[in-house]
Amino acid sequence: MNVTVIRGKDLLKVTIGLVCIICIAVMGTRFFTKSKNKNIERKINIDITSVIDKLTSRSFLSCLDAVVPMMSIEKKEEKHLITENKLGMRGIFNVSLGMMDNIKNMDSEVIQNVEETSKELELAKTDLTTEVVSDRNITANYTNTNGKVEVKNRTDYEITEDLMQTDYSLDNNHDILIFHTHTCESYTPSEEYNYQMTGNYRTTDLNYSVVRVGDELGSQLEAYEYNVIHDKTYHDYPSYTGSYGRSLATVENILSQNQGIQAIFDLHRDAVGNGDDYGPTVKIGDETVAQLMFVLGTDASGLLHPNWRQNFKFAAKLQEKGNQMYPGLFRPINLTSSRYNQQVSPGAVIIEVGATANTMEECLGSMKYLAKVISEVMK
Repeated sequence: MNVTVIRGKDLLKVTIGLVCIICIAVMGTRFFTKSKNKNIERKINIDITSVIDKLTSRSFLSCLDAVVPMMSIEKKEEKHLITENKLGMRGIFNVSLGMMDNIKNMDSEVIQNVEETSKELELAKTDLTTEVVSDRNITANYTNTNGKVEVKNRTDYEITEDLMQTDYSLDNNHDILIFHTHTCESYTPSEEYNYQMTGNYRTTDLNYSVVRVGDELGSQLEAYEYNVIHDKTYHDYPSYTGSYGRSLATVENILSQNQGIQAIFDLHRDAVGNGDDYGPTVKIGDETVAQLMFVLGTDASGLLHPNWRQNFKFAAKLQEKGNQMYPGLFRPINLTSSRYNQQVSPGAVIIEVGATANTMEECLGSMKYLAKVISEVMK
């Protein structure tokens, strides 16, 4: 009778061991088949035998512990185990899933290392020679001007002298929110930032869309010790229609959890003009960077917008400082009838970064100058 019990346990041990090995082998094979990173796959293929040996050894013991806990489990750990009358299949799959997690972590570490070896952050210099590059631009036109502030008024409102004054300051000069209503807007591919468009100058790959520009602005602002939230939610994908409604929900949710934020930048890419030719640029020192433009809403459409004059003054102050430091960095403010979700804050603005013919390099370059201007205005 005792001999029979021992043989039954031996058979159970062998069965569980085989199940462990099969589960790991199947799941590992499926993963390697779908893996896109050939370097990681090559590395894992080289070490796979030793990895499986170690994992199968551990999973085998774990299964035995689950089925026959008295063999190796201390009493203080028993409250965490599966009861003795259940087979430890959950443990088997936990081992397999754990292996998948390890492989994913390896992939994350590789990506992180790539990011860490990227170019060192370069802050903007001042007292540089600046000139607008006209061959890729369109003629700037405006209806109102006051010193370095230029406005193209597309509403029926009168732009008063008082409105053009730039003596406005936000109460909170420490916290900044960056988001993107049109998350998938992208630029002309370049050698370094070459990508496959998934639309007309659009991509769902955030490494090549205006979101990458937002990353750069956020990093630059953090270098000046601002607290920055950069939201990367898709608002225009899979549907472009309703983008502003979705981005409003995102912003309101962020503000409900981070009360007090007033400086809110909705970064876009301008779509005006011929896509292949229109890339407004300015040369600052030896660097050619994308021009910037504020787009501001009002309550002219009939929608409630009590903050539009404060938004205007905030943008005018930024434009004035920007064009003092780097003449031509900002194009004229575009004042419209729509409100563009800017009712949420007295410091909410749209910033158009370049246009379709600009490259990512040009747009990333302009972010260090924009951050410097913001730091001067909000310090």
